[in-house]
Amino acid sequence: MSIGAVLDEAWTLFTRFFLRFFAIALVVFAVINLFYALVVSAISNDENGAAVALAIVGFATAVVGSTWLQGAFVYAVQDARDGVFDASLGEVFSRVSSSIVPLLVAGLLAGLGIAFGLLLLIVPGLFLLTIWAVIAPVIVVEKRSALESFGRSRELVRGHGWTVFGIVLITGLLSGIASSLLQAAFSFLPRFLEILVGSTIAQAVVAPFGAIALAITYFRLREAHGGAAAAEPVAEA
Repeated sequence: MSIGAVLDEAWTLFTRFFLRFFAIALVVFAVINLFYALVVSAISNDENGAAVALAIVGFATAVVGSTWLQGAFVYAVQDARDGVFDASLGEVFSRVSSSIVPLLVAGLLAGLGIAFGLLLLIVPGLFLLTIWAVIAPVIVVEKRSALESFGRSRELVRGHGWTVFGIVLITGLLSGIASSLLQAAFSFLPRFLEILVGSTIAQAVVAPFGAIALAITYFRLREAHGGAAAAEPVAEA
């Protein structure tokens, strides 16, 4: 497994099924950014009580929505790797509904662990970010529990740590740069619409690529460790 091979397959899937991946992300980010825009609007109008309430609901929505989206991309990639995207939008989300709780628990635990590790001279956080990179695919595909997913992810990454770290780093940097540029293109809009429209479109365009790359990383790690491949890698368009 190499960084180039993973990113190449990710880019091929991303461009071939762009509209499908975009639609999946758009649904979730539209809801998340709606609450965020309402919070910003309430604060600007000195409606602090409403802002606090909206912030709480918005935070919960963002956590659950992002978790659901993460699992949905794993299933979408698993479905599309044979070169055909068969599942409908509803099927993609419904297929991962049973994995929401373990994904949520694992995501919160991993987030806390990585954040704490980054505070400890950064390196421990980057190490955890690498060995836990494929927690979501492990939960969605292998139906592991939240706690089991940590050990399974580390087992799969073992021997390929630098490759996985490179994939995480490159996709993170590219996504951050692309998202900033796209959001800047909507800066002429009023603040409410800039968040609701600009941020939603930017995130829906950019987020799928990183999620696709991590899902492909998981499938290739399984293959490298002798596990059954979910599907043959899609041929380049």
